[in-house]
Amino acid sequence: MSIKSNDVKEILKENGHKYTGQRAKIFDVFLKNPEKHLSTEDVYEYISKEFPEIGIATIYRTLMLFEKLGILYKISFDDGVVRYELRANKNAHRHHHLICLNCQKIIEVKLDLLDSLEKRIEETENFKIVDHNLKFYGYCEDCQKKEIDNEE
Repeated sequence: MSIKSNDVKEILKENGHKYTGQRAKIFDVFLKNPEKHLSTEDVYEYISKEFPEIGIATIYRTLMLFEKLGILYKISFDDGVVRYELRANKNAHRHHHLICLNCQKIIEVKLDLLDSLEKRIEETENFKIVDHNLKFYGYCEDCQKKEIDNEE
């Protein structure tokens, strides 16, 4: 279950911010694209079609605020582009990603087996972990098939 509009209103209010119409429209882009990893420019493309009065600077500031307040996760796939994705819920860890080195496809991994490792690290290092981010690099199924086809 992902964060909803009412959650965003509550989070903003608790932190002294208003849930403006512009912020609602920006958040709505993420609700409509829950599986995507959107850059500031991507959000601007979606928004500008219907609401050209919302500038890219407003979108940039809103995304930074949403990330700071834990509404969105900021992600970098080591390609120089900062992307954002909707946080699953208030208490969830980030999910992991598989990144194809050939086609740059990004696949989300739903499986998370790091809870026991986190607990052990917390105990041995006296360190309170609140989140983690894990990326795997390799070749997607499609690129592996293309490589096999090229060899034949």
